[in-house]
Amino acid sequence: MSTNPVRVMLLTCSTRPGALGPAVAEWFGRTVAPDAARLGVELVPVSLADLALPLLDEEEHPSSGVYREAHTRRWSALVDAVDGFVVVTPEYNFGMPATLKNALDYLGREWAWKPIGFVSYGNTSAGTRSVQHAKQVVTTLRLVPAGATVALRIGDAVEDGRVRPDARWDGAAPRVLHEVARLAQALRPLREAAADGADEGPVPGSYVRRLTPRDAAEVVVLQRCCWVEEALANDTLALAPLHETLGDVRRWLSDWDVTGLWRDGRLLGMVRTRREGTEAHVGRLAVAPDVRGAGVGRWLLRRAQAGLAPGYERVVLSTGARSERNLRLYESEGFARQGDAVDGVVRLGKPVPPPSAVLAS
Repeated sequence: MSTNPVRVMLLTCSTRPGALGPAVAEWFGRTVAPDAARLGVELVPVSLADLALPLLDEEEHPSSGVYREAHTRRWSALVDAVDGFVVVTPEYNFGMPATLKNALDYLGREWAWKPIGFVSYGNTSAGTRSVQHAKQVVTTLRLVPAGATVALRIGDAVEDGRVRPDARWDGAAPRVLHEVARLAQALRPLREAAADGADEGPVPGSYVRRLTPRDAAEVVVLQRCCWVEEALANDTLALAPLHETLGDVRRWLSDWDVTGLWRDGRLLGMVRTRREGTEAHVGRLAVAPDVRGAGVGRWLLRRAQAGLAPGYERVVLSTGARSERNLRLYESEGFARQGDAVDGVVRLGKPVPPPSAVLAS
């Protein structure tokens, strides 16, 4: 499971002047703040009143992702940037407010595979009919409703426009946050696999995407398990991947173009490239031990070469002089040794082939 922090939008739905929603949202955020800090959850408050979305006015269907209006692009960016939602909603006439339905209808892929929790308020039913109405819609958008909820009956829970302190409600609020945070982590692989820029990988159920400094923890784990074998084969522990800190890895993830292969939230493999003059340097080709032997390393190496921009003359890489598995792979892919080993390291290179030749091989 990813170690990245979880961003949860706390969405206030009512736009009616003098509405109770802002006070309920403020109470929820204040109540769960200690748990959010402990869980590594960032709460992102958003009010539909401030967003001021008009009734859906986009010409294209939301599934197209083609947004012509500035307010739609702003809303899309806000939703895209979070991992889950806690919706603070009233009940209007046995249903959710039109503002919430309208906000949901504006977007498509941005909602998919994110959890959504509800804090409702109302009179007779404490807003629960609003939540049941909303669940019919959110599941269609591939949002995943949390089971834990907070339902506030206004006559019991509100005094002077504020939520009255009560152990029942104060205890229920953190349970909503906990469930949303856990679901957000569990659903992250599905979100990433469906995101723009993610491609299908060579292992069933896997996908590839560019790695960023946010992935440093997973990279450190992969390096530790992969380079132990290299250390044993070359009789040395002086290998950078065995000693790099999280900070070290974050820095080079910023400087290199790094492709990661993922499945179910686990980093299975990676490879990095960087331009140095007329040479393209390939490095840190790593495959988790339990998925070796299925051509993953060869697939990543070819993908790295296929992604090179025009203008390179050679592709170069290096490996331990006694890393026989690596040497066999590289030489079978057309790399030739560049002189003798230096300090136990062999440098290999080959001319850059046309992109069509790499993709067809």
